[in-house]
Amino acid sequence: MKKCIVLMGIKHCGKSTQANFLSEYFKIPSFDTDDLIFELTGKTPRQIYTELGEEGFKNAEKSACIELKSRLEKIQQTENSKKYIAVAATGGGICNNAEAIKLLSEIGILVFLNADERTAANRIVKEVKIDVDGKLFNLPAYIAKENPRTISDVRESFHKFYVERQKIYRSICNICVDMKNAPKSENRDSIIESLSKTE
Repeated sequence: MKKCIVLMGIKHCGKSTQANFLSEYFKIPSFDTDDLIFELTGKTPRQIYTELGEEGFKNAEKSACIELKSRLEKIQQTENSKKYIAVAATGGGICNNAEAIKLLSEIGILVFLNADERTAANRIVKEVKIDVDGKLFNLPAYIAKENPRTISDVRESFHKFYVERQKIYRSICNICVDMKNAPKSENRDSIIESLSKTE
């Protein structure tokens, strides 16, 4: 069953936005593995990562992918004639979860949304909060654990992860789509065009 469009990429590359666009375009349901994690555990991915560490989070992410696969199997029973039966947005670090990737590759076509580093970093920096002691918070877990003290530190940490994850995503994806600093609908059209080339 390779009927799900699985969107992957670093945080803030546009996965959730494009999942909604593609859902509307193809008239198919949209899922988000982070939302499924919350449904199954009652906790956000960030809470799980903080409380249970990387291994605990990977287990929760794998469970979300199992749940996604189960839901898709039910949808396929009634929508089998469609080329795509759903679209799913995934968490930014799923590339490091081999078991989750294996499950996703069984149910869908893996689409890497390749975002410009500066654009993605700016989006992360925009969300950073600073408490009265000058400590930074509201950071992605992989940056927070590096204990950045300044915005410059945040950008430096992000750069390392960006380079590392770019390599991994390129190695596991079926399709790579460069996300432009353009209207969101233009990026949606680029994804649709890339998908059509695999048909």
